[in-house]
Amino acid sequence: MHFSKNQVAKIQEEIVLAEKNTSGEIRIHLDKKCSKNPIEAAIKQFEKLGMTNTKDRNGVLIYLAINDKKMAIIGDTGINEKVPDDFWESVKNTMGVNFKEGKFVEGICEAIKESGIKLSTYFPYQSDDENELSDEISIGEGT
Repeated sequence: MHFSKNQVAKIQEEIVLAEKNTSGEIRIHLDKKCSKNPIEAAIKQFEKLGMTNTKDRNGVLIYLAINDKKMAIIGDTGINEKVPDDFWESVKNTMGVNFKEGKFVEGICEAIKESGIKLSTYFPYQSDDENELSDEISIGEGT
């Protein structure tokens, strides 16, 4: 799966818009393959991307292994201490429905938007908020 420059720009724009409603930080990571549990792979990428370096520990990673059709959404400790265990299930379901219809960019964008809305409940945007993590999509070769 390869995204065009316009598709990448659309996804990154959605991250910027979502982060206007929350002090949370949202990142997307794409791998081609994932030979292990996608949550384990997401945790590895979360740490590799330095996502634990936010002031409120409120980073979120949406992890996708395109060829293996695996996904995971994980939040940092600041989020996990405040939200119910099934907090990310509706976001994963939103992506899954879109992906089954072949709407990959739309699914990712809707997941980002929904994540921003959900995060705003626990981590509302602050007037002194800084963008602590890159909005760029990170791309790996697989795990």
